[in-house]
Amino acid sequence: MSETLKLGDFVPSQEMEIYDPLKDDFGIISFEQLRKDKKWTILVFYPADFTFICPTELKDLADHYEEFKKLGAEILAISTDTKFVHLAWLKEEKLLKNVKYPMVADPTGKISRLFGVLNEETGLAHRGTFIINPEGMLVGIEISFDNVGRNAKELLRKLKAHIYVTNHPGEVCPAAWEEGKKTLKPGAKIVGKVSEALK
Repeated sequence: MSETLKLGDFVPSQEMEIYDPLKDDFGIISFEQLRKDKKWTILVFYPADFTFICPTELKDLADHYEEFKKLGAEILAISTDTKFVHLAWLKEEKLLKNVKYPMVADPTGKISRLFGVLNEETGLAHRGTFIINPEGMLVGIEISFDNVGRNAKELLRKLKAHIYVTNHPGEVCPAAWEEGKKTLKPGAKIVGKVSEALK
C-alpha cells in the first residue's frame, strides 16, 4: 500500500468509510465490491469540505450523476475530511442538495496517498480524477492544481470513450471524440494518412 498506483495497475482491495447521501447514513464501500458489481469506478479527490471550488465541482457531478449511472459507473468523491464533516457539509451547503453519490472519508490520507494525490505538507488531497475499469485496472489519471475546477461533461466524454474502446478492441478514439463520431483502426495503411482515415 506504500507505493503510488500507476496507469495500468490493478487497484488493490480497500474498504473505505463513506457518508451515503441516498441513505443519509454512514457505511462502507470497497473496490472489491465495485469489481464484483462490474462497475466503472470514478474517484474524484478534492481538497476539503467547506471550501470554495469544491462544492461547485460536486454539484456539477451531481447534475450528471444519472448519466454516469446509466453507463454502469459509480462516482466516489474523496477528501481527507471525516464522514461526520461530509454529512454536516451536505446539510449546510445548498449547492450540494442533489448530491446522491457516496462521499469517502480519508482522514488518515491512506487512499489519497495510494493514488498519489496527498499533499503531505497540508494533509489535503489535490484535485485528482481516476477512472477504474470493471476489472479493477486504473485506466485514467488526471491531477491538477487546486485553484482550477473540473468539468463533469468532459469526464463523461472520457468515460464513454474508455467504454467504447473496451467494447471495440483494435479501435482508438481521436481527440475530442464523442459518441457516433469516427474512430481509428491503427495500422500501416493509415500511417501519415490519419486525415483521410477520419473522413
